[in-house]
Amino acid sequence: MVFKRLLGSLGVGGPTVDTVLDPGPVMPGGTLSGEVRLKGGKADFTVDAITLELVARVEAEHDGGESQGVVAFERYGVGGGFRLAAEEERSVPFTVTVPWETPVTELHGQPLGIGLGVRTELAVASAKDKGDLDPLAVRALPAQEAVLEAFGQLGFGFVSADLEYGHIGGTGQRLPFYQEIELSPAPRYAHAVDEIEVTFLAHAGGMEVVLEADRRGGLLSGGRDALNRFTVTHEAVGRTDWNAEVEGWVRSLVDSGAAAQKGAYGHGHGHDAHHGHGHGHGHGHSGRGPGVGTVVAAGAAGLAAGAVGGYLAAEAVDEIGDFFEGDEDDEA
Repeated sequence: MVFKRLLGSLGVGGPTVDTVLDPGPVMPGGTLSGEVRLKGGKADFTVDAITLELVARVEAEHDGGESQGVVAFERYGVGGGFRLAAEEERSVPFTVTVPWETPVTELHGQPLGIGLGVRTELAVASAKDKGDLDPLAVRALPAQEAVLEAFGQLGFGFVSADLEYGHIGGTGQRLPFYQEIELSPAPRYAHAVDEIEVTFLAHAGGMEVVLEADRRGGLLSGGRDALNRFTVTHEAVGRTDWNAEVEGWVRSLVDSGAAAQKGAYGHGHGHDAHHGHGHGHGHGHSGRGPGVGTVVAAGAAGLAAGAVGGYLAAEAVDEIGDFFEGDEDDEA
C-alpha cells in the first residue's frame, strides 16, 4: 500500500515522492530497507534533504479521559543535496535500523491492530513537506514469541493490543510510549484476576517483561492492580522451559497482588505516577470492539487467531492513510 502526494508546500508542479518498503515485516532491532522514488515537477528543484520518520498511533490518558495522537519515535536522514531536474525520476535506496522497543504489529502473520507507519519528509527549496506515508509491519522477536506461546499453552487468551503514552517506572524504557498486550486469564486464575497485560521492553541483550494484573475485588474490598518485572536474554530462547517460566511469573504476580492487599504493592516496580500504566482504563478496554472472552489458545498461533476475532485489526491497517493523515495537530 503506497500513498502518493504532491509536495503541497510547493503547489502544483512540484516533485512527488513515493517511498516503497522492501516486502515482509521487520523485527525490533532489525533493518528496514527500501527506496524513496522521486519524480521531478515542471521545473528543476534542489532536494535539500530526505528524512524518514517512524510514527505510531498512541493513546494518552489525562484528567479529561483518554485521547489518541501520532507520535514520531525515530528519524533518519537518508539522502539529499542534489538537483532534481524537471520530470526526472530518481530512486534513493536506504537501509536503517529500527529501535529495539518498536512495537509488534503482527503475530504469526496475524495483525494485532497496532498502527505504525513510515513517513517521508522532503525538504525542497527551503520548504518541508511530509510527502508520503506507508504502513510498517513488525513481527515479534523469538523471545517475545516464546513468552506469548507459553501464555497460550497455559490457557490465556488474546484480548487486544494498544500503545500507551508514558513511561513505566523502574525500567530501561527508551521510547515515549509502550505496548500493552492484554490477555484473558487461564481458567485456574480467573478467580483472582480479570486480565493480564504484557509489555516487552527489548534491547540488544534481551528484554524486560512487565506483567500487570487487574485483580478481582472481593466482597469487602475493591480490586487492586499488581505489577512485576522480569528479565530475559535473547540466548535463553532455545534452552528455557517457557511454560514453567511463565507459570512462575504469573504465580509471583498473583502472590504480589495478594500482598498488595496488605500494603506491599507491586514489589517496588510501580509505574511513573506522572503517566500511569493501564490504571483508569476500565476492565477489558470497553468500547474497543468485542473481545474473545476466555479463548484457550494452543500456542502463539492461537493468540494470533484470537486477535482477528477480538479486534478489527485489518481495518486499522487498511485505513492507515486516514489513520495518520490530518493528525499533524495531534502529535504528542
